[in-house]
Amino acid sequence: MTYEQDAKTLELPWPFTGRENELALVRRSLTAGRPGIVVTGPAGSGKTRLVAEAVRGTDCARAAGTPDTRDIPFAAFAHLLPERVTLHRAVQLLSGARLLSVDDAHLLDDASAALVHQLAVHGRTRLLVAATDGAHVPGAVSRLWTGELLPRLALEPLPAEDTEQLLTAGAGGPLEPLTAHRLHRLCQGDLRLLRDLLGALRDSGLLTRVDGTDERAWRGPVPLTATVRDRIAPALHRTAPDERETLDRLAFAEPLPLPMDALDLGILEQLEHDALVRIGDDGAVHLAHPLLGPALRATAGKLRARRLAGTPDRYDAALAAEQTALSRRVEQADVRPLPTPVGEWLAAEGATVPAGYAAVRARFARLRGELREAGAWAREGLRGAADDASCRAELALAAAQSGDVTTGGEAAESRAVAVWAAAARGDLDRALAAVDADSPYDAVRLGAPEHATGRLRGVFAEHADALARDDGPALDRAAERLQERGLLLFAAEAHAQAVRAHRDPRAARTSRTRAVALARRCQGARTPALSGLALGELTARQRQIVTLAAAGLSNRQIAEQLTLSVRTVGNHLYSAYARLGAGDRSALPWLVELPDARPA
Repeated sequence: MTYEQDAKTLELPWPFTGRENELALVRRSLTAGRPGIVVTGPAGSGKTRLVAEAVRGTDCARAAGTPDTRDIPFAAFAHLLPERVTLHRAVQLLSGARLLSVDDAHLLDDASAALVHQLAVHGRTRLLVAATDGAHVPGAVSRLWTGELLPRLALEPLPAEDTEQLLTAGAGGPLEPLTAHRLHRLCQGDLRLLRDLLGALRDSGLLTRVDGTDERAWRGPVPLTATVRDRIAPALHRTAPDERETLDRLAFAEPLPLPMDALDLGILEQLEHDALVRIGDDGAVHLAHPLLGPALRATAGKLRARRLAGTPDRYDAALAAEQTALSRRVEQADVRPLPTPVGEWLAAEGATVPAGYAAVRARFARLRGELREAGAWAREGLRGAADDASCRAELALAAAQSGDVTTGGEAAESRAVAVWAAAARGDLDRALAAVDADSPYDAVRLGAPEHATGRLRGVFAEHADALARDDGPALDRAAERLQERGLLLFAAEAHAQAVRAHRDPRAARTSRTRAVALARRCQGARTPALSGLALGELTARQRQIVTLAAAGLSNRQIAEQLTLSVRTVGNHLYSAYARLGAGDRSALPWLVELPDARPA
């Protein structure tokens, strides 16, 4: 694989991405007759941005706590209140506000915290309050939710899929999946850290274009930005030499943990107390945060690194064990998530990943429906063995099932590749003719279960039988069993086939919703079973309006472009939501992006 440097700078600010369900919940909590809501979450989880999006375009009074004004009464509300005011008078003055947003409520001075609490008690002002988990919160603020004055939304870390969308928006283009996963793992939901790292990678030219794609990749050390140094400061500033030595030994042992009996127990107790290490159930010692190891290695001097670094062959046995575990899961058709720290570490460091391991890892990802990740692992293997047939076949299969009609050529020596290359071109007859005895399930995925009669077992046989009988409920049950095993793309296809088999329109809509949700997680899968899934049953006008709405146009803009009334546009969208199983327009972009979204 070759890389080409991309010098484009990071464009700010990032668009609001993910959190659509949370945003809808917050907005509902601010409607008439509701008291408001408290939003809590770890530092950097996106609370401030969520609050800003929720009140965008509304008549909202705003206040925020700051660390330097905790001793000044009513400091957070100084711009809204007279210079000298009592709590009673402050409540009277702010009760006229219909909506009040209070950010960083954990930093409020006591008088401001009491004011917010009293406004909640009086109930005439809707409140949107954000506070950070793990920080000292004034009692008057914590009693907003413990006293059940306001409901509380506790933000979870942004899922990997939404983080990848955010990174794509922030980077100005897609990141290679291994890079996106690495950033997600390092940042552990801290979006400020994520933004900081991505900016450093862009500014320093460490994001390089992957040959033959529009993706960018990052390999090598973690940039030591000010935010990174601040995050690992408790480890960097250990004054006891033995503690820092222990942390460095753990850092250079990664990705393999060290056994507890190889380290000083007293030192470990102190480091565990300070939340810098954790002890696994097997007695192995791990650094507590994924960022600590890379950052500590990057801060070590050359001589210290040379003394502590292990030789590459110490990872061989662990890598072989990972490959064996992956192969066993593939054989068992059970591809639920499996930890692979050694392979991921080798790829992240830019070391050579053995082709045999890379091919198995690519196949595991492909069976999970993670097609772009499968392609990335196959390319990792080809970096060190450009002619490896297994990696070339996996790369071609991932491309073909992503709808790449150019797939073929030398890689088509694999019959499986020939099947999906023909399917990508829309030639199902040729695709079915290429199905061989080793891959009868391909025929089921292509909609021809008769080609697999008597040749399948387990859930795959159930899927084939249900499809042969055109049994919608049975297809849904097979899809659920496939999903339980981690076979997300197969499950999406089974649900999509159920849409056409159901006699009950409501059941068909449910199957479509499930198929679309699973297909969204399959990284751009474009297979015949998914073709036309999202928009196939809409009228021509509905498809036109949905496509424009998915592109970000408002109802008024759509109305002006199509010479319709705003009400007519709204009615068409409402009907489309019902048919697509979508809750609101936030779901439309990924519905429209599904393959071949055109009428049948």
